[in-house]
Amino acid sequence: MFQDEARFGRINPPRRCWSPRGIRPAVCSQFVREYTYVYGAVSPSDGKLDTLILPMVNADAMSIFLREISNRYPKEQILMFLDSASWHKANELIIPNNIDLIPLPPYSPQLNPMENMWEEIREKGFKNKMFLSLDSVEDQLMETLRSMEANTKKNASIAGFNWIINI
Repeated sequence: MFQDEARFGRINPPRRCWSPRGIRPAVCSQFVREYTYVYGAVSPSDGKLDTLILPMVNADAMSIFLREISNRYPKEQILMFLDSASWHKANELIIPNNIDLIPLPPYSPQLNPMENMWEEIREKGFKNKMFLSLDSVEDQLMETLRSMEANTKKNASIAGFNWIINI
């Protein structure tokens, strides 16, 4: 599995969209600094996506996510590739027995397919939308994440980099 975290909130930069020829679309934008975080892990070979919405990124939250993954796959030994964020290496981090953490090379987000999954989630669930509250952001996140988690075939096509699948 490849793991990463992403921040979602009420800041929404405008994104491209289609409109009839000759009409410039009006797109809402806001800059309210309220955020929540999604922890995610994807298996490129079968497209299984596991996510968890948590209020912050730190060793405690990462431990909660790892425990959840461990509980979802109790009979599997999981190799989890991740970046070198400080909370991934913290002494307080609790790593379940059935998970081995393997760091990716520094400054190489292009090697992590979860980065592509975040882009897909932002494109499908958050494109040009405004939210009145952080709760509405989390509601949209839950809906989008459920949809993505259910579509393993699409996830495999997004995350199944040739260099991963053909090893």
